[in-house]
Amino acid sequence: MNTLAFLADPAFAGFLAASMRLAIPIMLAALGGLFSERSGVLNIGLEGAMLIGAFVGFVAAYLSGSLALGVMAAVIAGMAFGVILGLYTITLGANQVVVGIAMNLLALGVTAFFYRLIFGSGTQSPRVDAFTPLDLGLLADIPLIGPLLFRQDILAYIALALILAAWFVIAKTRFGLNIRAVGEHPEAAETLGVDVFHIRYAAIAISGSLAGLGGAFLSLSATGIFIDNMTAGRGYIALAILILGRRHPFGVLLAALLFGAADALQLRAQLLPTGVPFQFLLMLPYVLTIIVLAGFVGRDGAPAALGVPFRHSRSGET
Repeated sequence: MNTLAFLADPAFAGFLAASMRLAIPIMLAALGGLFSERSGVLNIGLEGAMLIGAFVGFVAAYLSGSLALGVMAAVIAGMAFGVILGLYTITLGANQVVVGIAMNLLALGVTAFFYRLIFGSGTQSPRVDAFTPLDLGLLADIPLIGPLLFRQDILAYIALALILAAWFVIAKTRFGLNIRAVGEHPEAAETLGVDVFHIRYAAIAISGSLAGLGGAFLSLSATGIFIDNMTAGRGYIALAILILGRRHPFGVLLAALLFGAADALQLRAQLLPTGVPFQFLLMLPYVLTIIVLAGFVGRDGAPAALGVPFRHSRSGET
């Protein structure tokens, strides 16, 4: 089979389209983590924000009959989750890793409880009509690019637009400069008149809202249902994507596509007579996460103040 025939093969086109779809939720969560980490806050709670967004978005869409309202509800829920996490990590100066893990566990329990409270515990899972891919005609048939970019739904295009928006905000605006400043040297930023607490709260709110949007993609685009722990560790994978992408929006996009391709590959490998137990294939994205953390965590160029609580200089603490 020559190269052109391979690129036009429906199976390969399906693999590319699936890679993008599977990359979107973790890309959105990682993009949210980029804002918080650039400001100096290590948001381990991305997993919980995604799960809350998936649940609230699904419930709002199911009860209202509107996917748009579901998406907005997911974003607001994720933002609220981020602000609550900020209360402990920014205002109270608690350990950011411990708080993030605790919030993730809280989200897991809260979503499972309220799902059963609202829908009961029957075997018939409620569904919503999920977003469908847009019909872009001949653009979808372009080899390589078509399946990646032109066989997606509206949420995927919003996610790609947010990559560009995040790059512009971080690199070209005063707000982005302030985020980078408080992440590198908050004491110096404060002496220049930057309100470190306000900037970090804004960053963690953006972080939570983007992760919530990633969760909404899972329940309102990828599946049309909500199940317990449906994020399945994607928030933690997003943290690895941040490291691999060096906390840059375009790096995050490329790293997310790599993980999306790994996920799509293991799904397709399960259908082939390889003789490999499917449980081993399911491990592929998580094994890739471990490799990334082991190989890149020591040279990831993290902000100098990442994970370090800040106190106003007038209090005598740093």
